[in-house]
Amino acid sequence: MEKENELFGVKEIARRANVSTATVDRVLHNRTGVSEKTKAKINAIIKEMDYQPNILASRLASKKIISLAALIPDVSEETDFWSAPLNGIRRAEGEMRQYGVQVQVFLFDLNDKDSFSEQIRHVLEGGFHGILISPSFIEETKKFASECARRKIPYLFIDSDIPGLHSLAYIGPHLRKSGYVGAKLLTYRLEPAKKVLIINISKEIDNFNYLEIEDGFRAYFNDNNQPNEIVRIDIRETDYQSVARHLTYVFHLNKDIGAAFVTNSRVHTVASFLKNSHRTHVSLIGYDFVKENVDYLEDNVIDFLICHRPDDQGYRGMMTLYQTLVMNAPVAKQNYMPIDIVTKENYEFYQN
Repeated sequence: MEKENELFGVKEIARRANVSTATVDRVLHNRTGVSEKTKAKINAIIKEMDYQPNILASRLASKKIISLAALIPDVSEETDFWSAPLNGIRRAEGEMRQYGVQVQVFLFDLNDKDSFSEQIRHVLEGGFHGILISPSFIEETKKFASECARRKIPYLFIDSDIPGLHSLAYIGPHLRKSGYVGAKLLTYRLEPAKKVLIINISKEIDNFNYLEIEDGFRAYFNDNNQPNEIVRIDIRETDYQSVARHLTYVFHLNKDIGAAFVTNSRVHTVASFLKNSHRTHVSLIGYDFVKENVDYLEDNVIDFLICHRPDDQGYRGMMTLYQTLVMNAPVAKQNYMPIDIVTKENYEFYQN
């Protein structure tokens, strides 16, 4: 019955448009070989009939496999943040499998640019129809994007964006507004004479993420005429001993720091330093709902965590590729996630 209804729909559209069913099929699947005038006529009839193609039947009949790749950081000893996007990717994979869609995940070391480049090479050699990627290294991502454009492979970014590249979509936080929210939270009990410390902990300090977040953070202080001096420190070594060494130095030079803002999920490393050095009076805000951060949130060392639903980012990223490649449906270029504020009082009820 489903097959009969499908054929009837296509045949009826073809009859009304005075074209072949093959021409209708080309329009339905966004293929070339149909004039703009004929395409417009067929689309008008499709809209008039409120015709909805049976995607499942069509996919099963074609027996064509759509293969997607996801390139994201591996879970590390420093943070398990990327386990959440991976869960979202797997959730989407489970829903798409019945439509002949396969997903392969590639993991790279977030602290190793060469690892990222090597996995990009594997992805591009894999012949995938669409790619989800976390653009953790800017120059390498630009080369990847150029190669995808040459091969006409759609790709999208999650968690962070690189403007100017022709990605299919971006799914993640509005980074500038996220930083703005962080500054607003940090100033609630901040004394005017106290300094504010911005802490970037990453081997890739020039990552668009950190720059946009910091820009939003500073914008709040400017917009609201906050008198506090802002001090910034970039720490490229991500292990605890290195972070503690750098922070010891900056706190020695700036004895009147009253608050600290960490631009990524490594806020727990700063929390550990503040606790070990008996500086828990310093207000502390950072990112992401990971176990280490939640432990310090519960211990009153971290005041707030800002979260961007990474599980949903992974899920929506894969489903966006599905919408494009299977459903031939248009997708939004920018897909901003909610900016959630997690505290000691509400973290038990938060779903990442």
